[in-house]
This record gives sequence, structure tokens and C-alpha cells, in this order.
Amino acid sequence: MTNADPDMFATALQELGAVLARVDEAGIDTACETLVRAQKIVVYGCGREALQLKGFAMRLYHLGLDVSVVGDMNTPPLGPADVFLVSSGPGETTTVLTLMQVARQAGATVVLLTAEAGGSAAALADFTLLVPAQTMARDQGAQKTSLLPMGSVFEGALFLLFEVMVLKLKSLTGTSPDAMRARHTNME
Repeated sequence: MTNADPDMFATALQELGAVLARVDEAGIDTACETLVRAQKIVVYGCGREALQLKGFAMRLYHLGLDVSVVGDMNTPPLGPADVFLVSSGPGETTTVLTLMQVARQAGATVVLLTAEAGGSAAALADFTLLVPAQTMARDQGAQKTSLLPMGSVFEGALFLLFEVMVLKLKSLTGTSPDAMRARHTNME
């Protein structure tokens, strides 16, 4: 596969589909049920993973859930009734590991999204949802499995995973499309 291949879109979509087909459906349901039960949800990821989590946080807000993003000025402290939803594709991101420890010490439930089930982050999580995609941890040489660069397959898979989770959460919360739209900002 070269970058001049006319079927790059088809290949990229096929790769994303193959990753998502391997995500455990029961695990997705468990993650959604955990989020619905949370008093507060705080999300975090680094780099492009952060962008996906921020988009998901927006939809969680639209669903009526109490959600914040680490680093925002209004992020509340976490406690025992709360969930820290964090992404670390490579499973070794030092900022993520530190924040996971802070959340655990506060008594929050830590839900991890990762491509590396054996990573340090998985050892700190209360629940891990494996998204088996190429990340920067395995994007070179014989380990490279994707046409897309670096962690793009993982990040793209997160976007689609979060959209499906929104649908499941919508059902779990009984939130109507009108209620979601009513929570959308008017400041755009």
C-alpha cells in the first residue's frame, strides 16, 4: 500500500471497521453503565486523543450528564461516586498515569480506553476497554498495521466508538433528541 493508492479511503475505513469489530460489545455496555451511574464524569486524554474525548464530553453534556474535562477552569474534584474516563492508546502516557493515580486516591472509578492491555495504565484502571488499534507505540517496522500514520487508527476508532456509546447512553438515560438539542450551546 502506497500513499498514491486510489483506494486509501476504502483501506482506512476497512482498518477502522476491523478495529471496532474487535472491541468487546459487553465491555462497551459496561463502560456506558458505569458512566450513567456516575455522579460526576471527568475525562482526559493527550494530543489527538484529547480531541476525541472533548467531543465525547460535549455529547455527555448534551445527554444531561455532569461532565468536565481535565484542565478546564471549572473541573471539579473527583470523589467516590465519580468516574474518571481516560484514554492512553499506548498505555504508558506519564500524564495519564499520574492523573489515574490521583483519581484512584480520591476514590473515583477509573475507566481506561487503550490499545495496550498489558500497559501500565491498564494496571491502574478499575475497568479497561480495549480498542485494538495501531498507536504510536507500534507504528513502525513490522509492528505497523495501518496505512494511516502514528495513532490515527486508534483516534478514529475512538470517534466512532464514542458515537455508538452516545446512542447506548441515550437509550440508558431515556434522553430525547429534543432534550439533547436543548442543551446545545447557543454561543456559536
